[in-house]
Amino acid sequence: MADQPTTDRPVRVMVVDDHPMWRDAVSRDLAEAGLDVVATAGDGEEAVRRARACTPQVVVLDLNLPVLPGAEVCRQVVAHDPAVRVLVLSASGEHQDVLEAVKSGATGYLVKSAGREELLDAVRRTAVGDAVFTPGLAGLVLGEFRRLAAEPAPASAPAAPQLTARETEVLRLVAKGLSYRQIADRLVLSHRTVQNHVQNTLGKLQLHNRVELVRYAIEQGLDDGI
Repeated sequence: MADQPTTDRPVRVMVVDDHPMWRDAVSRDLAEAGLDVVATAGDGEEAVRRARACTPQVVVLDLNLPVLPGAEVCRQVVAHDPAVRVLVLSASGEHQDVLEAVKSGATGYLVKSAGREELLDAVRRTAVGDAVFTPGLAGLVLGEFRRLAAEPAPASAPAAPQLTARETEVLRLVAKGLSYRQIADRLVLSHRTVQNHVQNTLGKLQLHNRVELVRYAIEQGLDDGI
């Protein structure tokens, strides 16, 4: 069973791309699949303005935009509303572009060669908190997080908040790249319970999304030993 949002209302999506035909085609595919396309935009400045006005759950974002680059759009949108999740849909699979997008706050990255069903699945999974990447790119992101985790921590780093044993267990599996549905199956929990544990952990750690959570878990060495 595929992950679904925890509400009966359709996922609110915004599509940002500077090519009108591509933007219209993606919007049409999403709408025909039952998602609510609340806005579209053709340049970065327009994207930031409309995202603030219509508060989508997921922004499907191209990186190569006029006026304001996609990575900066992502940074501004997430800074304004950390609850918004950004799924990059780009023609580029270059490692530098992927890492820049993730560091800007994107929670997923697909290349435009992805099929229709792959895109629909990615948007739905992004809406429920999964980090979705084109095959091969997830390992790149995890590798970068491990590299950053190996760097010395600042001397003034605050003590880590206390997590419950179950929250730590869920966090270990998140760091391994498992989806919420896979974690639920592994721990014999409901999908909603796993989401609640993740949300509680995000709150305790003052983090905004699953990508930040994975990085934290790796920094703490929680991706080892499973």
